[in-house]
Amino acid sequence: MVKLQSQIHPTAIIHKSAIVGKNVNIGPYSIIGARVEIGDDCWIAPHVVINGPTKMGRNNKIFQFSSIGEDCQDLKYAGEETFLEIGENNVFRESCTIHRGTVQDKGITRIGNNNLLMAYVHVAHDCILGNNIILSNNATLAGHIKLANNVIVGGLSALHQFTRVGEFAMIGGCSAVNKDVPPYFLITGNPAKTLGINSIGLKRSGFSSKAIMEIKRVYKILCRNGNTLENAKLQIAEKLASCPELQSLYDFICEGNRGIIH
Repeated sequence: MVKLQSQIHPTAIIHKSAIVGKNVNIGPYSIIGARVEIGDDCWIAPHVVINGPTKMGRNNKIFQFSSIGEDCQDLKYAGEETFLEIGENNVFRESCTIHRGTVQDKGITRIGNNNLLMAYVHVAHDCILGNNIILSNNATLAGHIKLANNVIVGGLSALHQFTRVGEFAMIGGCSAVNKDVPPYFLITGNPAKTLGINSIGLKRSGFSSKAIMEIKRVYKILCRNGNTLENAKLQIAEKLASCPELQSLYDFICEGNRGIIH
């Protein structure tokens, strides 16, 4: 079903079960497959393929040669029904590949709002992305990865499956990430190591000087003072009342079981 006022090029192919919202632009030779739902005000360039089950919110832009909602590459996948959900105001640049989930996880890949995925980004099955994320050119996410809000991943970086990345963390270009990245951390390298905290990003996001200083102190407790993780948790817990911004970092290190990058 195509709603009125949408602009569909005559060479585009829209499956009869697809739902296309108002004021949607679909360019030449693009294919919208079965059980795809596209929200209002989306813009889809030529030569884009969107397969379902996929549900996309409003005002997303998808550039040419992107493949959205395709079957995953997991060898265990046997054609089960799985899903992709995309929020609002996202930009997928040229040749992005986004795969649906697997039944071995929760069966869904989910991308939030206001994210920028630059050219050739790959988001594998069962990844969960928050809001306001930037994935630079050729960033590659393996399966089951979770990115919190406001994460930046540099170009040509690769993240190992099941990796978690906390809010406001920044990963430098050409990094190989095989452990969890706590909130606010700045990491880079192959294998990736910490450089400190994402101070510039925190300042730009309105963090106070006091909060940034406390985050730096906690970074040293975790990565530079020779503490065990359990001792670090105890020391950080004592600081939570005086610096609420530390709560997400504390929760992150308490929930993980894969180890964190030092």
